[in-house]
Amino acid sequence: MQFRRGDFLSRVQHILEHTGANPNHLRFELTESLIADDIDFIVAQMEALRALGLSISLDDFGTGYASLAYLTQLPLDELKIDRAFVNDLDKHSKGELLTETIISLGRSMNLAVIAEGVETQEQFKRLQAMGCEYFQGYLFGKPRIEPDEF
Repeated sequence: MQFRRGDFLSRVQHILEHTGANPNHLRFELTESLIADDIDFIVAQMEALRALGLSISLDDFGTGYASLAYLTQLPLDELKIDRAFVNDLDKHSKGELLTETIISLGRSMNLAVIAEGVETQEQFKRLQAMGCEYFQGYLFGKPRIEPDEF
C-alpha cells in the first residue's frame, strides 16, 4: 500500500536524507502481486527509485502475477526465486526445472538471481550447479534484529 501512495517517493527521499543512508547500498524488494495492475504507474515509481540510487528486486518470483512480458518493462536489478521452488529441488522435479529456467532467464536479462529459503547443503550445491550465485536462508543464518537498531 505504501508503494502506491502519492507521497511514497518524497517519503523515501526524506528518509534517505534524514538518515544519511547511501542509496547505492539499499534494495527495495517488491512482490509480484504489486504489479497486478497499473503497470505504467509501477514502472514510473520503480524508475524514480532507481534515479535515487536504489536497486530493485522482484521478490518471490514465479509464484505471483508477473507475466514474462512485464519483465521486459520493469526496471529490475534482481530476481528472487521463491522458496517453494527451492524446497522442490529433487532431481527431475518440476521445481528443479522451473528453478533452472528462472536462473537462466534472470542471467540472460543481466539480473542478479537470489535463491530464497536455502536450508540444506544439498539445496545449496544443487543451486550452485544450476548457476545461481546468490543465496539466502537458514543455512547461512537466521534473521535477527539487534536491540540498538530501533
